[in-house]
Amino acid sequence: MIEPSASPRAMIEYIAKAIVEAKSEVFIDEYEDGGETVIELEVAEAELGKIIGRSGRVARALRNVLSAAGSKMNKRYALEIIE
Repeated sequence: MIEPSASPRAMIEYIAKAIVEAKSEVFIDEYEDGGETVIELEVAEAELGKIIGRSGRVARALRNVLSAAGSKMNKRYALEIIE
């Protein structure tokens, strides 16, 4: 389980690996862009639909969780899903 003090990057990685079947093909990268931290999520092409979800619902939920974690840490985060 994720510790309460875990980074938002680790949290997104944990959730993504729980969703997809090809866990070894989940890659996370993080970089600073202006005043926010951008987290890039890359999964296997066959698993992309599971991460995006129907009408983007899963992707929106991941972004909401990331935003909530960022507000708790007084930082801005953005999630980019790499195709």
